[in-house]
Amino acid sequence: MSRIEDLEAFVAVVEFGSLTAAANRLQRPLQTVSRALAALEEDIGVELIHRTTRRSTPSEAGETFYRRVKPAIDEIHEARLEAAQRLLEPSGVLRIGAPALFAPRFLMPIVAEYMRRYPEVEVELDLSDAFVDLAEDSLDMVVRIGDLADSSLTGRRLGGLRRVVFGAPSYFATRGRPSHPQDLRHHDCVTRPGDDRQGIWMFTIDGKPRGIKVGGPLRVNAMAAIYAAVGEGLGLGFSPLWQIEHLIAAGRVEVVLEEFEPAPVPIHILRREGRAPTAKVRTFIDLLSKRLKLDHL
Repeated sequence: MSRIEDLEAFVAVVEFGSLTAAANRLQRPLQTVSRALAALEEDIGVELIHRTTRRSTPSEAGETFYRRVKPAIDEIHEARLEAAQRLLEPSGVLRIGAPALFAPRFLMPIVAEYMRRYPEVEVELDLSDAFVDLAEDSLDMVVRIGDLADSSLTGRRLGGLRRVVFGAPSYFATRGRPSHPQDLRHHDCVTRPGDDRQGIWMFTIDGKPRGIKVGGPLRVNAMAAIYAAVGEGLGLGFSPLWQIEHLIAAGRVEVVLEEFEPAPVPIHILRREGRAPTAKVRTFIDLLSKRLKLDHL
């Protein structure tokens, strides 16, 4: 199959009348243009250019071939320019994956600011709490909460999210407050069946991570229901702090064991590795990194 460089050399020879003029126009060595033309003719199996010492002119087959190839070469040049322009000016469709609970509160205000700033960009949000595959789901980037294990992705850390133990004032009034993670053995804890570490809550004890086995009479498979149960005084819960801030502000729950909190869960904005990101990706990551500061949560 002929290379695009060979076709470009042929078109230039036809349009500028000689191999030397074509080489100057393409800013390639004369020998390179000559070899490209020869390779193209060998590939097709017919002489395309009649060569003399002074001038190069297309053969009858070359004239026909030129008329068919020229529009295609122009389309390729325009596609190259358009692709290069996308590295400079944000445009097109930006596809972002993000956790379903996280996106409305933290991501949507930034998406709104971004779309006002770059009206040539359309945004598609794919909200899921699963770890999606960027290539399989045709995503440009994804917000991921948790430790990173996929080396094919590159991105930027946005902060870390605290995990806390919390309970209702009514529960503490009747059962007291735990002062150490080991005290949770004597408390009702609302757990989530189906988790990888069901009934194991992580803490930092004596400077080291440690899992504590907890349990209670109530198990719920949805976090929203766990929050409601804890608010009703049915037991203690364990959750990312950002998901219960509204309950704390309303006085419905209170946080305990803060000095034993586990290490924050990292949050990143990730994209696939490869060449330089397009302008739409680069500018969104820059804006997100500037606006989203999560180390306090």
